[in-house]
Amino acid sequence: MSGIETIDHDFDVSVDCLVIGAGAAGMVAALSAIEKSESVLVLERDSVPRGSTALSAGLIPAAGTRWQQALGIADSPTLFASDILRKAHDEPEPALVGLVTRAIGPTLEWLADRHGLPFSLVDNFNYPGHSALRMHGLPSRAGRELIDRLRAAAETAGVDIICDAHVTTLLVDQATKVRGVRFTRPDGSTDEVGCARLILACSGYGGNPALVERYIPQMSGAEYFGHVGNQGDALSWGEALGAASRDLGGHQGHGSVAMPAGILISWATMTEGGFQVNAQGRRFSDEASGYSEQAAFVLAQPGGLAWSIFDARIADIAAQFEDFRNAVVHGAVLEASDLAALASAIRVPEAALAETFRAVNAAREGARTDAFGRDFVGTPALAPPYRAVKVTGALFHTQGGLVVDAQARVLRIDGTPFENLFAAGGAACGVSGAGAGGYLSGNGLLTAVALGRIAGNSLIR
Repeated sequence: MSGIETIDHDFDVSVDCLVIGAGAAGMVAALSAIEKSESVLVLERDSVPRGSTALSAGLIPAAGTRWQQALGIADSPTLFASDILRKAHDEPEPALVGLVTRAIGPTLEWLADRHGLPFSLVDNFNYPGHSALRMHGLPSRAGRELIDRLRAAAETAGVDIICDAHVTTLLVDQATKVRGVRFTRPDGSTDEVGCARLILACSGYGGNPALVERYIPQMSGAEYFGHVGNQGDALSWGEALGAASRDLGGHQGHGSVAMPAGILISWATMTEGGFQVNAQGRRFSDEASGYSEQAAFVLAQPGGLAWSIFDARIADIAAQFEDFRNAVVHGAVLEASDLAALASAIRVPEAALAETFRAVNAAREGARTDAFGRDFVGTPALAPPYRAVKVTGALFHTQGGLVVDAQARVLRIDGTPFENLFAAGGAACGVSGAGAGGYLSGNGLLTAVALGRIAGNSLIR
């Protein structure tokens, strides 16, 4: 259990900057801090740094980057911010949205130039809600590569990382200023380390069923596709210290996790013209709204399952993602030569599936309005051979958290900042608002990387 303890002793070992969590937020924060000539230590509860980042597609949205400019794509942080606010119905704090959308582009270029991360732009499809192509990723288009490269960069830069170190307690003085932490090793032994400042980069609470039940009851019992270590420690520590929190019901779901393989299927399968059907062979939602809110729609279907339907053209686009290629290897992507074979393969009534295809094609041609309000016009009709994946809805990570200022310092309930306590990534309140529908693709890694950079750069005055 996470806790707070008041102390009056010194430490045998102390560092300038201590980071809890070795995901993308923690690694970027550590890389930034060590450039400021701080001594930096990262404590990670797992045996190797992985976290939620490794479970993601590793795509980071950014506007006005040189990769966009090279392809003639006009974009700006202002346009990006307006997309975020529109998707979240103006619920997020505009100042925070502006802060991260301005910071993320220069941060990606710094990671590329200083640390050799070979970013490129996903340029053959767009995600719902984004006004421009702005997803940046590494060659594999997988989060595992992102965290592995960040870890390697941190090690090369001289960042000390201790794994199998589960921080349980923040150690504070009488004025509640953070002095250090206590952590537990796998053998049960404990250690303490002091710090001049502490960065919480230990994500949100998605792995804590009790907190999910409290703040996101509609996702209670859903498949959890995030990191099990996301237990809400940062939230608990912050609230015990009197920190402000916000939008605790905000979260990222995903309506396309292959079952039973448990592999994320790219939402390009939907945005490029695919659709989802239930066990009756019928659609049940507007799939183009976004993959986060789609999770609840899928979970509401019989058995909490659906079938994602697409074709070989779309499969070729999705194949740029390592996860999709793995799904093919695992046999999760079914193939069918025609509609009758498709209905048989996914065991749905052929007549109902045929009617679904007819309705979608009519909407594509503008001959009728889609029953769920989706705009299919301009997307090519699906053509045999078809593809199908059995999927469920899942909870990926939470978006609410501790409120931070422009330096990523955690704020008290009265709005004043803690002098030496910072938060980034899932530990901090993000920019997705209070529910699933406000999540714009990439918001999680956006705030992880941008706030990690800001927190790492923010020396104590």
